[in-house]
Parts: sequence; C-alpha cells; structure tokens
Amino acid sequence: MKVSVERLIQGLLGALPLLSWGQRADAASKAADPRWALSEAEWKKRLSPQAYKVLRQEGTEPPFSSALNKEKRQGRFLCAGCRLPLFSSSAKFDSGTGWPSFWQPLSDAVATKVDFKLIVPRTEYHCRRCGGHQGHVFKDGPRPTGLRYCNNGVALVFEPAAQG
Repeated sequence: MKVSVERLIQGLLGALPLLSWGQRADAASKAADPRWALSEAEWKKRLSPQAYKVLRQEGTEPPFSSALNKEKRQGRFLCAGCRLPLFSSSAKFDSGTGWPSFWQPLSDAVATKVDFKLIVPRTEYHCRRCGGHQGHVFKDGPRPTGLRYCNNGVALVFEPAAQG
C-alpha cells in the first residue's frame, strides 16, 4: 500500500488528541435526543473504556488499530453508543490514514462543530442522536463530495446487509 507523506502527516496529526482526553463541556456535544442524555456513570457502564474515551471524551484511537479498516462487506456502520446508522458501506473508502473513512454520512446522521484542540480549526463530527464523538471531516476525500469523514473504529459497530 502506497501512502503519501501528506496523508501520513494528516493521520499522525489526527492521533494527537490522544494527548488530551478533555472533558466535553459545550452544548453542541450533548445528546440531541433526551433519551440519550445519560450520566457519565451510565455511559461508562455501557461502553468499553476505549469507546468511552473516544465517544464521550473526544479522544482518538491509535491509527491502524481498528478491524473496521479492512471491512469490505455491504452493510451499515452504526454509532457504538446508540446504534444510530451513520454510514453506508457504499461510501467507505481506503484513505491510507489508518482510520475507517467515508466520503458521506447517511442523511441526518451526524452533527458538526469546530474543534481548536490543535490550534488550527478542524471540523469535528458527532452522532446526531447521542452526541458521541466520531472523528473529523477533511476536504481531501474522493468524488463526488471531496470529503473524508475520518472515523474512530471504536466509535462504530458494523451491521452487515441481510443476505438473500
């Protein structure tokens, strides 16, 4: 697999939030659906420690650590926090950055906000329903959108399409 230096640098920059597991405090990161406004104790009980750090504390998993990077079956990728469908497998592509990447989310699946954790502004996206942090979106993806939704694998669950 050939990875450009630019993509490698972008991938490594995406891992820097591991150094800062900041608490979520802004209104944009709260659940849009009141049924998913769980206490931190409830989220800790519901999620693995790594999923909790990513989904609830806006962390980033290490690059190339998710089995979902190699997932090629037809199906949907759901939020690991609330199981809302976020992406179709038809929008997945291999970005070479080490995280599952998509060129488009499903309709009304994600919400965005600006993130200044690396000083330079980035667009962060969350599950629209539970507010769980998924990743960042960049303007270096394939057609037709030109976008790359760079997702933490631990923040997703894959649901294969029904066979038949």
